[in-house]
Amino acid sequence: MILTAPLAALGRATLGLLAMIGQVTLFAASAISHILRPPFYGREFASALLNVGWLSLPVVGLTAIFTGAALALQIYDGGSRFSAEAVVPQIVAIGMVRELGPVIVGLMVAARVTSSIAAEIATMKVTEQIDALVTLSTHPMKYLTAPRVLAALLVVPLLVGIGDIIGVYGGFLVATGKLGFNPATYITNTWDFLENSDIISSLIKGSVFGFISATMGCYYGMNSGRGAQGVGRATKSSVQAAAILILATNFALTSLFFAS
Repeated sequence: MILTAPLAALGRATLGLLAMIGQVTLFAASAISHILRPPFYGREFASALLNVGWLSLPVVGLTAIFTGAALALQIYDGGSRFSAEAVVPQIVAIGMVRELGPVIVGLMVAARVTSSIAAEIATMKVTEQIDALVTLSTHPMKYLTAPRVLAALLVVPLLVGIGDIIGVYGGFLVATGKLGFNPATYITNTWDFLENSDIISSLIKGSVFGFISATMGCYYGMNSGRGAQGVGRATKSSVQAAAILILATNFALTSLFFAS
C-alpha cells in the first residue's frame, strides 16, 4: 500500500491533467463554433478590440523597444569575441521577428488581457450576471467568449507586427547611437536579411497566441469558484495556463516553420 501510493497520486494527477486538456479543447471548439454562427454582438466585439488592441499598445511598445535595445547590446558583445560585430542588424531582425517579438507580445497580452478577461467573467459569475444572461435567453459563450476570442485572434497579430518594428527600431537606436553603426547600412542589412516567411510566421504566431490568451481567460472565468477567492484563483490560473501554452506552442510552431 505504501509503495503504490505515489503511483496512485501520479495516476490521479495524470487523469486530472488529461481531463482538463479535454475540457479546454471542447471549450475552444465551442468558442470557434459560436464565432462562426449568428447572432453577432458588435458592441462587445468593439469593446474587446479596444481592450485587447489599443490599450495594450503602451506595454507592448515599451517592452519591445527595450528588448530590441538589450538584444543589440548582447549580440554586439558576443559577436566581438569572434570578430563578428557586423551581424548585429541581421540577428536583431531575425531574433525579434521570428521569436522574441511574438513571444513577448503574447506574454504581455496574457499578463494584461487574459487576467482582465478572467477576472471580469469570474466576477460576473460570482454576482450571478451570467445566470441573468441565460434567463434573458442570451448564450454566455456567444455574448462573452466569442467577441473576445475573435478580437484577440484579429488584433494580436497587429500587435506582434508593431512590436517587431519597435523592437528592431530599439536595436537600431542602440547600434547607431552607441555602437557606431551607420544608419543607412544598418537599415539595408536588416531589410535584406528578412524574408517573407519570417514575417508571415511571426503574424501566424501572434494570431495563435491571441487565441490562446483570450480562450484561457474566458475558460477560467467561466469555470471559476464562488467568492473572492474563486475570482483570484481563476485570474492566476488563467495567466499561468496562457503563458505555458504560449511558450509550448511557440516551440511547436518554430519547429514546424523552420525545422530543416
